[in-house]
Amino acid sequence: MRVAVTGAAGRLGRALVAALADSPYTGPGGPIAWTRSTWDLDDPGTIGARLRADRPETVVHAAAWTDVDGCAREPELARRRNAEATAVLARACADSGLDLLVVSTNEVFDGARTDGQPYGPDDLASPVNAYGASKLDGERAAAAAYSGAPGRLGIARTSWLYGPPGNDFPDKILAAADRARDAGEGLRVVADEWGSPTYSADLAEAIVELIGDGDVGGVHHLVNEGVTTRAGWARELFRQAGIEVTIEEVPASTWQRASTPPLRAVLRPTPLPSGEPMRPWTEAMADYLPGLRRRRSMVGR
Repeated sequence: MRVAVTGAAGRLGRALVAALADSPYTGPGGPIAWTRSTWDLDDPGTIGARLRADRPETVVHAAAWTDVDGCAREPELARRRNAEATAVLARACADSGLDLLVVSTNEVFDGARTDGQPYGPDDLASPVNAYGASKLDGERAAAAAYSGAPGRLGIARTSWLYGPPGNDFPDKILAAADRARDAGEGLRVVADEWGSPTYSADLAEAIVELIGDGDVGGVHHLVNEGVTTRAGWARELFRQAGIEVTIEEVPASTWQRASTPPLRAVLRPTPLPSGEPMRPWTEAMADYLPGLRRRRSMVGR
């Protein structure tokens, strides 16, 4: 099977390329990696030529503008990159009869429900920020393109994604802990924003499983098992890393930022073809931590 990945140089894209390369169904040529130089969200009209040149059977759309604060400052750019480019890609794939899996986000939900339950695939999406709105518009545009089309469309929502090459929450919070210790201060971390930290390698393996089983279609919620707060995530990271730092739990409103995150946009995981859930987020992070520490040591921390 010929599988193409958009955003192949990004956090999820590189994990997908690696997971697909190890899969038994991509053949000796392996996956088709589309980086920004191959297909650019700012120039999506080139996708027809790309499809004709590479002839994939399935496309995983991992490319996105995920800078949530940047999206809040430039909502029209967010809409062009995350919605309009997805629409162009989806129409081209649908016209060619290809399967398409669009990667989306928990931020399509407002996180305001008060019953303590996670969001399922059929729950009403109502984003509270420009990033979530642009991703939801992309989902809807893809669904419209595939209405009556022969190929299958899948939406894979995830949350709190982290992994190589770093510059993610674990990387940033470790750097913040270093600064706090150097200054002899406690570390303020948000305690009222809830989610499921999800390791990019685990998400990639879940997507590969869906493709391999021929079960791409529909809406999938793919997250590592378990729920925590930002403060809980930081505390567990420090425990695993053997770092002692005092955490001061604060509300999200403490931080002035361009975007408003949903406070409890927790996803209810959907079953994978194997019937096995994605592993707990604490176990996944333990696998990620050694590589993160090596990278940080190379830059002097």
